[in-house]
This record gives sequence, C-alpha cells and structure tokens, in this order.
Amino acid sequence: MPFIILGGIYGGIFTPTEAANVAAVYGLIVGFFVYRELTIKKLPTISLETILSTSMVLVIIGAAGAFGSIMTRLQVPAMVANYMIGLTDSPLVFLLLFNILMFVVGSFMEANAAIILVAPILAPIAQAYGIDPLFLGIIMIINLVLGLLTPPVGISLFVACGIGGNKVDAILRKPLMGYLAIFAIMLLLFTYVPNLTLFLFNLIR
Repeated sequence: MPFIILGGIYGGIFTPTEAANVAAVYGLIVGFFVYRELTIKKLPTISLETILSTSMVLVIIGAAGAFGSIMTRLQVPAMVANYMIGLTDSPLVFLLLFNILMFVVGSFMEANAAIILVAPILAPIAQAYGIDPLFLGIIMIINLVLGLLTPPVGISLFVACGIGGNKVDAILRKPLMGYLAIFAIMLLLFTYVPNLTLFLFNLIR
C-alpha cells in the first residue's frame, strides 16, 4: 500500500485524494480475498470507525482555519514579520529569525494560510538579502511541516495519535522529542548549507 500511495502520487499517476480511494479499494481486496479477515458484517463497524477518525480530522482543520482567520484579520504575522525585518542586516541572522517565525506561525496556523500570509511579505525581503526564492520556499515548507507536529494546532500529531490510539502527552514526552531534535538539526543543515537543497536545481540551471 505505501508503494501504491507514494508511488502513485510522486509518479504523477493520481492526486493524494485519488490515492486514498485506490488504497481503500486495495485494502478491501486484500482484506476480503487475501487475508480473508474482512466480512460484510464487519463493514458497518469499520465505516463507523472511519467516520469518527475523519470527523476528528475535520474538527481540527476547522478549528485551525478559524484561528488562522482571526490571526489574519488581526494582521499578527505581518506585524511580527515587520518587526523581525528591523532587527538585523545579516542574511544568516535573518534566516535564523525566519526559521523561528515560520515554526511559530506553523504551530498556530494551517499551512496554506501561513504561506499566503507570510510569503508575500518575506519573499521580497529575502531577495534583498540575496537569498534564493526557491531556497526560501523549501525552508518555509520544512518549518510548516515541523509545525504540523507540534501543539497547540499540530494537525498531523493529533490525527496520528487518534488513529494510533495514543495520548498526545505520552508522545510528546519521548518519541516526538527525539524526532523533533533530528528534524531541527536537519533544518539547520538545510538552512546554512544551501547546496543540500539547491544542488539539483543548480545542475539543471
């Protein structure tokens, strides 16, 4: 199933939504005819569990969207970004502040809303520092993905805990901390060694 989902998406065969449908059909076929653990009588229970998991995701996304709307109306990201601009003339310090800002924004806002709000403000400033826009976009996405794993919004964190039947506080104590530490080191490497992210693009260019 991972090969079907990831291979189909990255291979351009179907969208993530279509990949979910294909994976569900594949799961039904395997469950009924290969492992033979699924029966018609079990389908209502499975459907109910699916509805509960899906509704949890939608509630989190809805709350994140509402909070993002409030942040947008109050112009909080714009105010923080403008304040950050006046702190330094160094591109290296700017990148550090940019990482901190995007991590905080990603922890409180849904990713698409964060990109729409922050990117138009900071992209021209980054170019003035001589920072490649593609490089800035990669760093922004990494930070926002990191924000999906951290409270208070942490959509991916809450969804994964809900599906796995784990408590969020238990995951935060040990397993997630180690993962976040590795993620932070990787982010710093990508930030201050640009060739790690741009070498393929530079070869093409």
